[in-house]
Amino acid sequence: MSRVGRLPVELPQGVEVSADSGVITVKGPKGSLTVRISSQLSVLQDDDVLTIERSSDHRNARASHGLARSLIANAVKGVSEGFSRNLEIQGVGYRCSLEGRRLELTLGFSHPVFIEAPEGVSIEAPEQTRIIVSGIDKQAVGQVAANIRAVRPPDSYHGKGVRYQGETIRLKPGKAAVSAAG
Repeated sequence: MSRVGRLPVELPQGVEVSADSGVITVKGPKGSLTVRISSQLSVLQDDDVLTIERSSDHRNARASHGLARSLIANAVKGVSEGFSRNLEIQGVGYRCSLEGRRLELTLGFSHPVFIEAPEGVSIEAPEQTRIIVSGIDKQAVGQVAANIRAVRPPDSYHGKGVRYQGETIRLKPGKAAVSAAG
């Protein structure tokens, strides 16, 4: 049995779940999400607890058991609390600004880079060096944050670039440090 798949999913107050032939719909105060699961899995609801069970021990059923439970748990958390990723910008002259739903990044290129927030994801820039990406879909929030970070990932020699909040970058020694030691 999958350790993750066996865990029950607790439903917070105000969250409703409906299952219909492999499509799970989760509705809550922040919105609605749908999750597709394998036809070999079934979702049982008992009061405010969901359990995911598989019909057989077939390899595909075992492989998707834990995944389906995690996707449903993420949908439940998303419609009740939401998800957010915080990014930091480090570097002289590096900054960001928000124009409606469009994020403008000035990251040392000869031109500014614009990133449009997709539907269901909001981008905030409370400071010129901080970005907050939030929404109800964990995958979409993570993908938008990764796209922003990919514009200028942190440099391993100077530490400049866009990084996740709390991310530590191991700085490499430069040429001067190597030649001075030798």
